[in-house]
Amino acid sequence: MSTEIQEMPEQGEIVLATVSKVMDHGAYVTLDEYDDVQGFLHISEIAPGWIRSVNKFVKDGEKKVLLVKKVNPDRGDIDLSLKQVSNDQKKQKLKEVKKFEKGKTLLQNLKEKAKLSDSDIEKLEDGLYSKYDSVYDAFLEIGRNGIDSVKELKIPKKTATVIEEICSKIKLPSVEIRGIMEITNSKSDGVEIIKKTLLDATKDSTIDITYLGAPKYRLSITSEDFKSAEKSLKPIIAEIQSIIEKKKGTFSFTREESKKTRED
Repeated sequence: MSTEIQEMPEQGEIVLATVSKVMDHGAYVTLDEYDDVQGFLHISEIAPGWIRSVNKFVKDGEKKVLLVKKVNPDRGDIDLSLKQVSNDQKKQKLKEVKKFEKGKTLLQNLKEKAKLSDSDIEKLEDGLYSKYDSVYDAFLEIGRNGIDSVKELKIPKKTATVIEEICSKIKLPSVEIRGIMEITNSKSDGVEIIKKTLLDATKDSTIDITYLGAPKYRLSITSEDFKSAEKSLKPIIAEIQSIIEKKKGTFSFTREESKKTRED
């Protein structure tokens, strides 16, 4: 008679857990990503300093991002820590969980629309995970670059058509970086020089230049991530500055705060 081995987290792993029972000396939690395996959060690992009431920091039913401190697979014991989780680790974990949930929703949508079996979905999911960190990342890639970006997975044509339809409705995440250009040119045709230079720069659809009142113009670039946006910004600024200064004008650029235009 075979006994199924319960999957356990690894020491040092960041996990999402639901508080199941609060006690005077800590709290029992269930690990959401490990079929509700139970772990323990000792009072000493909840917050720095002396804690009068555990209930002040953790409550029944709450979800917490925790660090796996110690795992004893023989006894099934998992010791966890809340205080050792940084804000960045917490944000990253919640982002991963959000992506995972979005991926599940997309696959369910695909299953219903394409009338696929559980095994069909499982096979597709395995294929997507062989190439991407998450199903959601895979669907974003298809949304940006089309179904050919996963052509090596040899997805059946009917399924591929439905995937493309679903991906076309996903709002792709994007970021915006921007800054203020101050441009002057005292020549008789200075205004035309500036106007032509900026019009040439905006041939790329990801670039937008707004007139704020002489001598100020706002330049903004939208891209899928900050790295790509920065890479696009530098040559554009350099080109505008070069042309303006060759025409005996002045140029300066001041960065403004960057922002995400959509959450991924």
